[in-house]
Amino acid sequence: MTDATTILRDGAVSHSIPDIELGIDKPRQNTRVVVAMSGGVDSSVVAALVQASGYETIGITLQLYDHGAAVKKQGACCAGQDIYDARRVADQIGIAHYVLDYESRFKEAVINHFADTYLAGFTPIPCVRCNQSVKFKDLLETAKDLGADCLATGHYVARVDGPQGSEMRRAADASRDQSYFLFATTREQLDYLRFPLAGLSKSAVREIAAILNLPVAVKPDSQDICFVPNGKYSEVVAKLRPGASEPGQIIHVNGGVLGEHEGVIHFTVGQRRGLGIATGEPLFVVKINAETKEVVVGPRASLAIKRMTLTDVNWIGEPVQGEDALHGRRILARVRSTRPPVPATLLIGAGWSVELDEPEEGVAPGQACVFYDLRDGGDRVLGGGWIGITSNQIEVSHLLG
Repeated sequence: MTDATTILRDGAVSHSIPDIELGIDKPRQNTRVVVAMSGGVDSSVVAALVQASGYETIGITLQLYDHGAAVKKQGACCAGQDIYDARRVADQIGIAHYVLDYESRFKEAVINHFADTYLAGFTPIPCVRCNQSVKFKDLLETAKDLGADCLATGHYVARVDGPQGSEMRRAADASRDQSYFLFATTREQLDYLRFPLAGLSKSAVREIAAILNLPVAVKPDSQDICFVPNGKYSEVVAKLRPGASEPGQIIHVNGGVLGEHEGVIHFTVGQRRGLGIATGEPLFVVKINAETKEVVVGPRASLAIKRMTLTDVNWIGEPVQGEDALHGRRILARVRSTRPPVPATLLIGAGWSVELDEPEEGVAPGQACVFYDLRDGGDRVLGGGWIGITSNQIEVSHLLG
């Protein structure tokens, strides 16, 4: 992108905003782009930049839920106020805008999965499931049905044309990089997607929104899961799955019973506060056994994990001849969205596993482990999978052969 478009404000040249080059081999005026507009500042700026760069632009907003107070919650997405904000932006920049009702699909694929995963003692990431099953699947197909040449979103991640096809890379602004949440994107989807904010910082995006006088320029970012309006996950799970909050025992890693709890849905791995026990030493949730309704706690050292098994692995790195070819591959692995990638090794046996060079704390089943290419300093996203079984007692000599 280049600073080619000059915006006038109050009769004077105020600033230059990026000219968006989407890499589609046809004249811009003949290129149709669907922009996923959530009602936030990022997707609004994408729509404005794409339109200003001369593309035929169509905005689509998904109505995903109508969850009581959530529809009025500031900083959520895809509900009442946010749909209104997206429509205001579309009207201001002069593009067509449509609202699609995906509420039933979202409930089935994301909200119900969230509740069931929590009940199973895992820590889900519904944002990944939403991208995987709704935005990059259903919405992408809708964009194709509209004859669009690509689907553009406000994610902070990069897509580049590599020698062997499309590649996903981390955003220029490491503090905003969202590649962790997009690891499940397929090669076919990546070919069709565009991410115009890849090279911009959040401050630059807000500056552009202000220059364009967009009504969402100072709108706060979303902080919580969109369908959890007060941040209390257990309340949502209890509402969706009545009777799910059954009592059980809190057990120390050494086997001693420390007390009782009112339901595993009130706990997550790594949690320290709100355990309901007093032992004189700081204890953390180490493991949740939903079948036996046991919450296992222990000292901080018990959280250190070196190896994890993975399920539903998605590989978008270079093409390989069979999964076995990746056995022993050195990578950088990211086990939380808020943590940097760290050196690790891929192990391919009966399934996929990752062994970290150094233990990481709070690696929770249900979260994602995302792979980055060690050879380029971790810029390229290679894929990832969902964390299943974790262990801090590593015996992998038989796997390494």
